[in-house]
Amino acid sequence: MLPKVEAVSRKNVPGKGGEFGAAAGAVLGLALPAIAQLLLQSLMFLADRVMLGHYATDALASMRIASPLHWCIYTTISAFSVGTVALVGRAIGSGNPQLTAAAARGSLGLALVVGGIVSWFLHWQLIPFLSLSSFGSGEVVAAAGAYLAIIFSALPLQLLGIVSGAILQVSGDTKTPFVVAIVANSVNIFLNYCLIFGHFGAPALGMQGAAIGSVGAIAINAIILLLILWRGTPVLSLGGWGGELSALGRILRVATPTFSERLFRSVGYLSFTGIIATLGNVAMASYEVTLGIEGICYEIAEGFGIATAAIVSRHLGAKHPTTAAKSVTIAVALAVATLGIGSLMFFIFPEFLLSIFSADKKIIAAAVPCLYIAAIAQPFMAASIVLEQALRGAGDTRTAFYISLAGWFIVRIIATYVLAIVWDLGLIGVWLGSTCDWIFRATILLFVFWRGQWQNVSI
Repeated sequence: MLPKVEAVSRKNVPGKGGEFGAAAGAVLGLALPAIAQLLLQSLMFLADRVMLGHYATDALASMRIASPLHWCIYTTISAFSVGTVALVGRAIGSGNPQLTAAAARGSLGLALVVGGIVSWFLHWQLIPFLSLSSFGSGEVVAAAGAYLAIIFSALPLQLLGIVSGAILQVSGDTKTPFVVAIVANSVNIFLNYCLIFGHFGAPALGMQGAAIGSVGAIAINAIILLLILWRGTPVLSLGGWGGELSALGRILRVATPTFSERLFRSVGYLSFTGIIATLGNVAMASYEVTLGIEGICYEIAEGFGIATAAIVSRHLGAKHPTTAAKSVTIAVALAVATLGIGSLMFFIFPEFLLSIFSADKKIIAAAVPCLYIAAIAQPFMAASIVLEQALRGAGDTRTAFYISLAGWFIVRIIATYVLAIVWDLGLIGVWLGSTCDWIFRATILLFVFWRGQWQNVSI
């Protein structure tokens, strides 16, 4: 077992410019394309919202129902890609091409099966679930159901795209998924323009047209990435057969805690938004506007996290735990510094940033103090996301699960309820509650990282 302090002691933190620069360059080389890809993924569904907002008010109201449910299901079932990153990265790092190929093939097969099962289930249960979980009118719920029915029919392809992208990223290629995302988003915007409004001879299908456009983009993304994997990369080939079931068992062992974490996180998120909904329409709108700005910072931190998970898994596979720890330290520092710049912008230009998302003066006035609080949270959020991804890349998904569970249900929801409802701080209490959560997670995760036990996890 490694000594507790070996991972992050002063002698192991890069101090020489050349060593630090090389490690930072490796992190940034993976992180920047990953960040761009994540922002493009968000853009795909943002394009649906923006275009539908110019189509009909009811369509935008339906999107407010459809988007949270799609986000919850998408993030939950995509948890299986975490096991892919951990095992494929270890296999590449250890120089085992047979295990690398078996893990990649097993992951793609799992994505197809899970996507198919979830898609089939939602086909039968979607409308009843929407009717129970939303407060919209019957027409709005029906429109949301029609949109989601089309989107969810593509879940197998969507999961294949997620897993294919994860395989390429952990192999050290984050640029290809980014370029493919540009192509897919271009397809989505063009199809939206044609099918929502009826241009170029296409029928004007409104929300269903937006869904078809998104499915077209999802299909393009998955097909191109699969073709690239099938052709092979310098460190990965899907050729051969055998070992898939064994690799699949190891992937599921790592991924199951993350699946549970995201399932509970979805429940926590819906509970959290339920508290906000009781504060009124202006508060809800102000929260969404502030969240839209913070969401950009979240995606940036997540991009650093993706890079960190890939680097950690490969270094541990190569039996270089100290190098893995150095890389995590640098990634955390870069993410905190980057989101620290975001914090300064939140403090200096709050009205300008908020006006990008809303022209309503009441909403902006209510959101300004929330953005100040969010500014305090950004460095803690950056550290939390990168450290959580480092644990997942190491295969220590159980620890990440327990910390996330405690953060959502012991800290965020309870603190938000007490501050916003009991102490009557309203929207200020909501953002104070989420900030308490990020501070709690960052503190616990830093302690877990310092202990160094994550370096010894077997997959």
